Amino acid sequence: MSPASPVWLRVRLLRVLWALLAVLPWPWKLWALIHNFQECTWQVALNKFQRVGENLESDRFLHQEPVDTVRNVFNMLVDSPIDRREKYLGFPYYLKINYSCHGQDSEDLVRRGHLIGLKPLVLVTFQAPANFYRWKIEQLQIQMEAAPFRSKEPCPATEVCVMSWYTPMPIKNGSVVMRVDVSSNGVGPIIPNQRFHVNINGFLKMEGDKIQFTVGDELFDLKLRYFVNVPSRPLWYNVDQSPVLILGGIPNEKTLIMTSTNFKEFSLVELSIDSCWVGSFYCPQAEFSATIHDAISTESTLFIRQNQLVYYFTGTYSTLYEGSHSSDGLVSFELLPRNQSMCQRLLADRCSITWATFISGENTLILLVEIYYQKSDEKYYQLTNYNLITNEMNILYTMPLFIPDAGGLEFLMILGTETYTNTPMVPKGLFFNVYNNLLFIWGNFLLQSYNTENFLYLADFPKESTIKYLVNSFQGDVVIVTETEEIWYLLEGTYQLSRLFPSKGWDIHVSLQVMKESSLYASNETMVTLFYEEDKLYQLVYLIQKQQGHLVKRQVPVENVLLYKQYNKYHVEPEGNFRTLIFTNFCPFEVMRLGNLPNPQAYTRQERYLARPPMVLNPSGFHTENSLAVYQGLVYYLLWLHSKYDKPYADPVHDPTWRWWKNKKQDKDYYSYLASNWLSAGGVHIDMDSYEKVYDLKASYRLPERIFLDKGAEYHFSIFLTARGHSFEMGTVVGSVFKVRSRVSVGVVVADPSCTESLVQQRVLVKRNSVLFLVTLRDKSVCYDQGISGHHLMKTSLMVKVVGSSGFCFQHTHLGPRLQGNLMVPVFIGCPPGKRLAFDITYTLKYMRLKNKHYYDCIYQDPEMPCFLFRDMFYPFFLIQDLVTGDSGSFKGSYVLKVVGGGRSLGSIVDYNEEEIYRYNSPLDKTDSRIWTTRTAGTTQDMAFHIMSYENSGIEWLCLENSPCYDLTPQGIFPPEFYFKVLVSNRDVDNSTYCDYQLIFLLHIHGLPLSAKRALFLLIVSASVLVGLVILYIIICLLWPYVVRACSHLRWRINNIIASESYYTYATSSRVFSLSSQPSFEAISKVPSQVDTKVENQEDQPKLEPAEENQPESLLSAQPSASLSSL
Repeated sequence: MSPASPVWLRVRLLRVLWALLAVLPWPWKLWALIHNFQECTWQVALNKFQRVGENLESDRFLHQEPVDTVRNVFNMLVDSPIDRREKYLGFPYYLKINYSCHGQDSEDLVRRGHLIGLKPLVLVTFQAPANFYRWKIEQLQIQMEAAPFRSKEPCPATEVCVMSWYTPMPIKNGSVVMRVDVSSNGVGPIIPNQRFHVNINGFLKMEGDKIQFTVGDELFDLKLRYFVNVPSRPLWYNVDQSPVLILGGIPNEKTLIMTSTNFKEFSLVELSIDSCWVGSFYCPQAEFSATIHDAISTESTLFIRQNQLVYYFTGTYSTLYEGSHSSDGLVSFELLPRNQSMCQRLLADRCSITWATFISGENTLILLVEIYYQKSDEKYYQLTNYNLITNEMNILYTMPLFIPDAGGLEFLMILGTETYTNTPMVPKGLFFNVYNNLLFIWGNFLLQSYNTENFLYLADFPKESTIKYLVNSFQGDVVIVTETEEIWYLLEGTYQLSRLFPSKGWDIHVSLQVMKESSLYASNETMVTLFYEEDKLYQLVYLIQKQQGHLVKRQVPVENVLLYKQYNKYHVEPEGNFRTLIFTNFCPFEVMRLGNLPNPQAYTRQERYLARPPMVLNPSGFHTENSLAVYQGLVYYLLWLHSKYDKPYADPVHDPTWRWWKNKKQDKDYYSYLASNWLSAGGVHIDMDSYEKVYDLKASYRLPERIFLDKGAEYHFSIFLTARGHSFEMGTVVGSVFKVRSRVSVGVVVADPSCTESLVQQRVLVKRNSVLFLVTLRDKSVCYDQGISGHHLMKTSLMVKVVGSSGFCFQHTHLGPRLQGNLMVPVFIGCPPGKRLAFDITYTLKYMRLKNKHYYDCIYQDPEMPCFLFRDMFYPFFLIQDLVTGDSGSFKGSYVLKVVGGGRSLGSIVDYNEEEIYRYNSPLDKTDSRIWTTRTAGTTQDMAFHIMSYENSGIEWLCLENSPCYDLTPQGIFPPEFYFKVLVSNRDVDNSTYCDYQLIFLLHIHGLPLSAKRALFLLIVSASVLVGLVILYIIICLLWPYVVRACSHLRWRINNIIASESYYTYATSSRVFSLSSQPSFEAISKVPSQVDTKVENQEDQPKLEPAEENQPESLLSAQPSASLSSL
């Protein structure tokens, strides 16, 4: 049995007395507030899209792809601000939110909360991915307001019986770890903020209608022998990166505990592996079993060690790999050290590696090696480091053989001259904190060092105990678990260890929980593991209650235990006829407050979007499935706009949502009119102001979760301390006036003093019995090279400690006591996430109009990519856009501009190789291949490329003979055009920032000139054509009268022939034909007029046949008339 709390039969009077004494010194007003404070908690469940409104259990987070389930709903919104031509998708899950209070019905509470205006606010935080080569590193949040929705179950009431609040559960590419923070809008009951871990489980699969694990089979029977009398074990995982946590150590079973909600929910899984009994010459093992000895989880892979075999399983995470992946060779192993064994490197006869820890920032392994020599029977332990890049190994420290004698001190610096006890020093492991460079060596002792050379021995830890594992919060807290399941607590940077369990403070806390009938404590319990969530310590405990066993996750009350321990120190003072019980308070101050905190986003780099549900035209305010589907689509599109906001051309308004509503803002009043008159399509009104990016978050009087510092950046804040009692004294300095000094002092520690520095200014406020400390953290601009935004950041930290406050100072809140006096903030030095370089097209056009006195765009204009004329000087300007704070300013640093590709059209652009890039851009080129030149004299160190700047940015286009833009044939009547692919980078030429800005954009140039040969050829051809046309015109002008006369004569001849043929045809068709017709024809030809002739000879005309009589007169007289008129 490994109990995590004492076994009791009854509540002893002594413990109750301690519990009562514990609350005596608290202020009565605060105690009354806590006494009347309802113990209410939020409840969050994951529901599939199709199961919204069903009162079922939480679904498992399996599906990762957006679903096309909202398109039909958006097609109904015919008169709304959205563009229905865009593609709106939904997410596969909703978050269902309720709340409950102790002793009250949850359904009644939710209904009451809705009626009085309670609305849960949900903040989803997407954890940045570990693979920054594939995904952009960013700190992204989206805040949503939950929408009320009635249950689908039958209800006899008119309006509502059962209801819940719903929000979409968004998914983001590159992120599989998500934190959900639920808070209240301030209306209704006081419900504390609560955090939930909703992670994607990539080790699940669908088989028909059932969900199965890909690593094995799920078991549903938690047997007693799995946990009872089983020692606790460490939980190994990547902090803030592992979506799935696994825990082995179940005796003689190839079974582990798996969870994707940090043990809020969990599953028992039997692995589908073969229990092989394989031995190893290098790592001999005395006995074998099916037990999973070690289980480690990373972002996408699980590592399992059974005996001497290591298995790994890769999850299916489409959000990480943009495809379906499984265990298919994504992991490789390498034997280290290379070329030689560890013993050969250390010149030892026998050796074994006891522990190893990896320092990623230095590519170094720190090894704890056990060494044997033939000349000595003693075994030695050495601390070595191995560099993975250079393959070098160095011995850092050789440990003493025995535990030193501290002589009653809290700590002892090991110099080699101290005395030692008879207890051998047996190291078991290492722990390295990358933020403060603090290295722990632990076993039946505890050593710590900041430089791996000078070690401090912490004497508070008893040498009779042996440490089994350490748990670190990476925020200044360390918890130690021994082989006997003792729990010790240590604040980093201090030397005092406090035993949390077993202790009198723990007994008091358990007694109070038993009085409250808490379900998280039992007389028979076993601790399974211990781990941190952010800054809170949690236990996974196996409880046996009423002969039933179950696993529970509970918070370890570190502050309460430390506070209860202080009430051992008290004394009694007489006051008149009574005696007063006075507890000794060791805290040097009464009040500690932080002030003058800057707005956090500039330093935390946290991007946040706001999305409220659409307004429903329903008097009860309840949403429908369609309105929730609209909410899904809007949240999806908002995140899609964020992911696509990487245009090289800067928008006029620096905001991803600007393009969403830019054409609809002018109609805002119209849409409001439709909504106010209940005329909105689909019964849904979309408020454009409800979907925006937040840039003005305010500080919450606490230090931020993390701080990012660029080159030379500073972070300022102040600490206000109200001293306890009279803590001031008058100090005198020879030759100066009296000076007030305070006994309350603050120490500021930076983990890397060669890279960062701190400045503390003290102001004594005598009248307020307080001291104000102004703290400044500054980067020294010497410890980091340029890097891509958010990549390869240097990890360090800032620690602030009030002297004498370690473990003694507490702040009492309605959520319980909190430790005060010790602050620790991780600091990242480098190029902060969320900064980018963009082409400032707006200012570039404005400046070029000013300098060149004109601007000529292309004939076919493209508003997204304006053209520039070849013969004009080109003056490019660039912006530094801060995607977090919304700031946008001109880039004033130096940069190198290169043309790295080009083509005559967008579809024909090709990338140039290194040789071509050099020839086209370098001022040293001698092959007449340069594309452009500049009057700027500055060049890189090798003089290969020009260095441009904000003040000197003029570019003159050349397109010399061997360049790709030389001598282009015009395609049509317009001059040639060309697209240049331009790279702009400040790498190695700009000392104003740590950021390695790189921008690639397309530049459209028109009006390119022709070569001399082609121009001369075209000139000759054009002149020849022109001269020919002129000569032809002259010839035509000279010959035109003759041509007209010839044409007239030719027409006369043709008409004459036609008339003759017509006459003979007419004459032969007559019955009477005689020779007298010839004189008649001659007479007719001599007559001046046809009409007169016809009148005179009307009586002499012969009689026609019947066929000719029926012929129309117009037809008979047309041809002779034409012939006569032409004559």
